[in-house]
Amino acid sequence: MVLGFILINVLNLCTMPFRSGRDGSLVTTAGLSSVATPPPMDPFKVASNGLDVIYQQAKQSQQPISVTVFSPIKYELQYPSMASVTQDTSDWSLDYRAGVFSAFGGRVVESLLKSFEDPVLSKWVITALALSLVLNGYLFNAARWSIKEPSQEQAQTGASAQQSVSSHAKKPSANGHALPPSQPESEPEAPLPPGPDGVSRSREECEALVKEKKAPLLSDEELIDLTLRGKIPGYALEKTLEDKTRAVKVRRGVVSRTAGTSDITNKLEKSKLPYEHFDYDRVFGACCENVIGYMPLPLGVAGPLTIDGRSYFLPMATTEGVLVASISRGCKAINAGGGAVTVLTGDGMTRGPCIGFQTLARAAEAKIWLDSPEGQKVMKDAFNSTSRFARLQQMKTSIAGTYVYVRFKTTTGDAMGMNMISKGVEHALGVMSKEAGFEDMAIISVSGNFCIDKKPAAINWIDGRGKSVVAEAIIPAETVKNVLKSDVNALVELNTSKNFIGSAMAGSIGGFNAHAANMVTAMFLATGQDPAQNVESSNCITVMKK
Repeated sequence: MVLGFILINVLNLCTMPFRSGRDGSLVTTAGLSSVATPPPMDPFKVASNGLDVIYQQAKQSQQPISVTVFSPIKYELQYPSMASVTQDTSDWSLDYRAGVFSAFGGRVVESLLKSFEDPVLSKWVITALALSLVLNGYLFNAARWSIKEPSQEQAQTGASAQQSVSSHAKKPSANGHALPPSQPESEPEAPLPPGPDGVSRSREECEALVKEKKAPLLSDEELIDLTLRGKIPGYALEKTLEDKTRAVKVRRGVVSRTAGTSDITNKLEKSKLPYEHFDYDRVFGACCENVIGYMPLPLGVAGPLTIDGRSYFLPMATTEGVLVASISRGCKAINAGGGAVTVLTGDGMTRGPCIGFQTLARAAEAKIWLDSPEGQKVMKDAFNSTSRFARLQQMKTSIAGTYVYVRFKTTTGDAMGMNMISKGVEHALGVMSKEAGFEDMAIISVSGNFCIDKKPAAINWIDGRGKSVVAEAIIPAETVKNVLKSDVNALVELNTSKNFIGSAMAGSIGGFNAHAANMVTAMFLATGQDPAQNVESSNCITVMKK
């Protein structure tokens, strides 16, 4: 806009000598109608002004003058025909309306120049000019901030040019012959810090020490570099270093610097996740792999709770606020009525293998044999021979096409006993295959999800899995009011509408309770049990009556 304004003013100055024609007339405003509409002219006013001028001239000259006034004549400008146009013999006879400027848009320039004489348009032009100056000043500053220093640009340009030249220089010329595949250029090796003995080593020397079983002499940085390059397996750091705490520290560095995940895990190496002062001997090869630390979990106790005449504190590991406090309040209410009374109604851990046959007929024969007294005795003897504690109680079979599913239900003493059950099931199936005439059967899976563990299932809700217990507690109405801050009728209605009807509306399986899974999971974590088993272990129904 600034350049346009300056250009218009320059054109205004350059065209000043050409604004009057040969006849001395002023520059016409024929093109002004496109910019501003001229005010209408009063012919009578024009005539009156002319008579005043003639009268003054006659008065000064003291001569009589005769004036004849005609009616106003209306003139209309018509476009002249080509025949009436007189050709100009001069090369640069500059008539403003018919010369060079007219050919190059003189009328447009004329109208623009005249527009600046209008008082309204001139104010708008000045306002636009001021806004343009402010905007251009801001843009100039922004452009200046984004421009790099000349020296920096030259350095970068020189570096890129040098790199381009060197890369082109290294490319061999084919010269009409086939070339072997080019090897990718390896990145320059970054110097590694010295090891614990103060010696700086190359990568080759570090790899040689690892092969010589001297990895503990290397520094943590050297070990991280070797692991990232695959020279030391990440899972074998404990065995390689013979220092499990240091192995955990090095593994944290490896995880933090792994290129594929560093945008997410780059803070692990210096995170506040604890890893020191922990007995990793009890972890390595036992319950966790690729250890990077340990997670402290608050452990509280609820209660005590009186069960079958004996009081117990309930250990609970959780991060859910007020869970332990609310359980303690429930224990107080139960104790006020004399405590809880329990009955063990079932005790049997399950494993359900899947076996397959070529035809449906053979699968049906296997099911019939397993359900027969002979099959039950053979399988029980084979199973019980594998353990002093595991005892087979019963087998339940089901068939689906050519697949037969067998649900072994066993006692395992005080242990959960999944390992001993799996061992007994595998041995019993081997006896069935070799001694019962089913050599054509295939053991698809020792656990065929007919058990079923860690997943909601109606069979666990109906037949049970593990120990099945029924507990009873009588809570006095006064205790309901003072401790639980409610009344008996309200609690009974709540249990019916929520735990019964609400759970039924949701299609729940074994979930006719308030939040049994909260308590079971917290106790599993506190006692080192598998928290995933909470899925079937928290199946229960809460019944209330007045």
